[in-house]
Amino acid sequence: MSHVFPRHTKEIVPTALYGEGCYLVDDSGKRYFDGSGGAAVSCLGHGDPEIVEAVKEQVDKLAFAHTRFFTSDPTEKLADLLISNAPKNIDRVYFVSGGSEAVEAAIKLARQYHLEKGDNERKHVIARRQSYHGNTLGALAVGGNEWRRKQFSPLLIDISHIAPCYEYIEKYDTETSFDYGQRAAKELEDEILRLGENKVIAFIAEPVVGATLGAVASVDGYFSRIREICDKYGVLLILDEVMCGMGRTGHLFACEADDVNPDILCIAKGLGAGYQPIGAMLCNKEIYNTIKNGSGFFQHGHTYIGHPVATAAGFAVVNALLNRGLVKRSKDMGKKLNFALKSKLGQHPNIGDIRGRGLFQGIELVEDRETKKPFAPSLSLAKKIKDITFDNGLICYPMAGTRDGINGDHILLAPPFIINELQIEEVVEKLSLSIDKLLTNL
Repeated sequence: MSHVFPRHTKEIVPTALYGEGCYLVDDSGKRYFDGSGGAAVSCLGHGDPEIVEAVKEQVDKLAFAHTRFFTSDPTEKLADLLISNAPKNIDRVYFVSGGSEAVEAAIKLARQYHLEKGDNERKHVIARRQSYHGNTLGALAVGGNEWRRKQFSPLLIDISHIAPCYEYIEKYDTETSFDYGQRAAKELEDEILRLGENKVIAFIAEPVVGATLGAVASVDGYFSRIREICDKYGVLLILDEVMCGMGRTGHLFACEADDVNPDILCIAKGLGAGYQPIGAMLCNKEIYNTIKNGSGFFQHGHTYIGHPVATAAGFAVVNALLNRGLVKRSKDMGKKLNFALKSKLGQHPNIGDIRGRGLFQGIELVEDRETKKPFAPSLSLAKKIKDITFDNGLICYPMAGTRDGINGDHILLAPPFIINELQIEEVVEKLSLSIDKLLTNL
């Protein structure tokens, strides 16, 4: 009998014994293609000898040194590597242990930055509906998925949520994609004015929305307009690339595709590729210098920030992404995966949309393709497709509540960047068979 407190107490899951490239193997010897990279984590696949060796070497040298007293070589090297490849004006890296921590740090830094400038009236954060930014209370508050928020709502700070840039559902037939994006962006300015021109701390958004919308990228011009609005009202722009960053969308930093420079940037997941738990909050020079020349102390911190073994793994991972050409491979193989999905499922009566960037692809399921009507939530489609694909030897990331936290279902694919063309065929075939089985048995 296990004494582990699992994610789901009513499910019994197999024991993973080892990983091999794009596959995980359980204690019965069954192989599973890791089509979601866990949760968009395993960008290098499993058992990469270079990353494993980097972790071992660092443990032999130095396992832990508290950052109140020391820095470490791998921490400094990883920070330098990230900044040398980061968006314009990003200058500092604050290492944490995961995505939720990165977002918490970003929110607190944004507030402290304004306070250190003497701008004490700024107290509001604006986010988007159907976003996901983490599970800690601050990160959960800015997240816009009602299912995740509901039971904890009495504990959450009050956050404004505007519409996502969700072209498939929210663009009018009479609009161009560009015009729709401008309309969606205007909601930010309207909300800033409603709250008060000098009352908003920051706006936070995912460049490509992952878990809660299913690989939804913004239309051209949306984030450029968002940047203009933030600059106009002195609002910090926080971009959450925890899921979509580190090469996942075909750019090392996802915001590169939108040609937008954030003030604060959050990364995790692919930064450690599953070899160590690590995340980071990056900020621009102005924010850092305001703290440095003011109190000199960011009033935040966790025991394991800048952990030497974690940063050693992160340094090896980012080097691998850059030196092996894996970011470009993510873009190229992503196009092939998208083409294969559309070729196989593009005309399926219950597939409404196939979207994404790079190896970050989403498939939205609908009851009626023409009207885009979603399936009834009572059918529990997401859970059923997860179970069927798993039985078929494919791990994917289905999620319910795509439209509003209750209605809608999608499947998220985020395989390792080392995926090859034969494996793309394997993924698409297993997914197609699983969808057909699911719908036949409804």
